[in-house]
Amino acid sequence: MNHTFKVINARKIFQLLVAILLPLAVGGLSGLLTQNSRVFYAALEKPPLSPPGFIFPIVWTILYILIGIASYLVYRQGYDKPYVKDALRYYAASLTLSFIWPLVFFRFQMLFGAFWVLLLLWLIAGIATAKFYRIEHAAGLLMLPYWLWITFAGYLNLATWLLNR
Repeated sequence: MNHTFKVINARKIFQLLVAILLPLAVGGLSGLLTQNSRVFYAALEKPPLSPPGFIFPIVWTILYILIGIASYLVYRQGYDKPYVKDALRYYAASLTLSFIWPLVFFRFQMLFGAFWVLLLLWLIAGIATAKFYRIEHAAGLLMLPYWLWITFAGYLNLATWLLNR
């Protein structure tokens, strides 16, 4: 194995790790900023199909790993291409909204406001998923569970607001 091949592989592995660690860091920071929300969440009346609170960090961790891999697959198609940059901008916007939503819901306890953030997240993540799919089918498929979970979270958020207003 020659030196150039090792350097290229090391660079790809590093890029993949960064791509995975970025959404994990976003989720971790929002989790850290809302860590005292267990009492608030436990006191809420919850709709049918509400999973126990401990499920959310597990699901989000898995989803963040999947979308990190998806972003890497898109990035490796060539960041210099305008359509790749565009798709990654939507992805970055979805990460930003994924960071904001728990703050609005848990920290500020604005359930209806959080629903509107989630609705925007659903739209932006859906666009990102479609753009990823057009660039690299596997990337779009890896984004799909994220978008579906956001859909489910929208139901939970709206129903929780309706039950607790």
